[in-house]
Amino acid sequence: MPMNLVALRLLNQQLCAPQLSDPAELVDYMGAMQAQEYRAMRWAVAMRTREPSHQAFKAAFDAGRIIRLHLMRGTWQLVSARDYRPMLALLAPKAIAVTKGWMSSNRISITEREQAQVGDILARTAALRRSATKEDFKQALVERGMAGQVEHLSFHIRLAELNGLLCSGDLLPMKPTYALAADKVTASVTMERDEALAYVARKYFRSHQPATLEDFAWWSGLNIGDCRKAIALLGDYLHQVSHNGRTFYLTDDCRIRGFRRGRYLLLPPYDEYLIGYKSRDIVLPIEHRHHAHDNKGIFRPVVARDGRIVGNWSPWADDCKVTFFEESPGAEGLATACNAYLRYRNMAK
Repeated sequence: MPMNLVALRLLNQQLCAPQLSDPAELVDYMGAMQAQEYRAMRWAVAMRTREPSHQAFKAAFDAGRIIRLHLMRGTWQLVSARDYRPMLALLAPKAIAVTKGWMSSNRISITEREQAQVGDILARTAALRRSATKEDFKQALVERGMAGQVEHLSFHIRLAELNGLLCSGDLLPMKPTYALAADKVTASVTMERDEALAYVARKYFRSHQPATLEDFAWWSGLNIGDCRKAIALLGDYLHQVSHNGRTFYLTDDCRIRGFRRGRYLLLPPYDEYLIGYKSRDIVLPIEHRHHAHDNKGIFRPVVARDGRIVGNWSPWADDCKVTFFEESPGAEGLATACNAYLRYRNMAK
């Protein structure tokens, strides 16, 4: 019997028959979750829990059990408090190099002295405010005679996150806030590099399987040599399966039961179901990929039926405004998905 890659991904991403109720436990299980969209990231977590709850997500976020920061690929992710320090130690060096390379190519220069001075101001402001906004940082820079650095504030914040100085503060409806990582993150561990490599690989393949070596390299931002080493460190925990000329990895504890046909999913933009893989053609036909994302890396909200991407939707429309680019029968299943999302959204008001 051929392997149903789509069903396995739905199950192991907790998008089908979710096993967890606590949003922080879900984030910990996933390893890291894309959090580009400040509002949409909440649904990305909630829809993978047994009873989606905005209040439960906010409580975990405000308590520092879920952390948002720049971590991989120059973008935002959510990680658990426990994983914050080992993942930062492993992944930040590459992310810093990527960030500085991008700055250099765009002729943006920040000296070490400037970075230290601005970092000190950001730290003082975050300590004072507990949850500081970008506007708070701008005001503090102006007050201290460093108005010229406001233009590069986004990079200063990103570098402060990658250096372990700042992380997310409390959750607001629209604006991200920042806190001192030393104050916000209390439950974490430290690991040797090889231990961290194996740890991150285990989390990725457990939650994203079936996935390839190239998928893991894309997701983590690590070089291919480190990714091969991480896979080797996992030993017999991973098994290779060939499918259409590609080698996928499955874990010993792969979920295989619970998939049911006829179910729709309203996936937020930048969801791990798509962005967590380099190759997305398993669930998104190449001829339709422009409906899900453009060539600049902008991802849109998409609709999945039985795991296959078949349409788009609007998270902020009263009726979810679903449109299809593939024929997709099953109005009852779609109504169930829309009603579940609208119930969740109404909780946040």
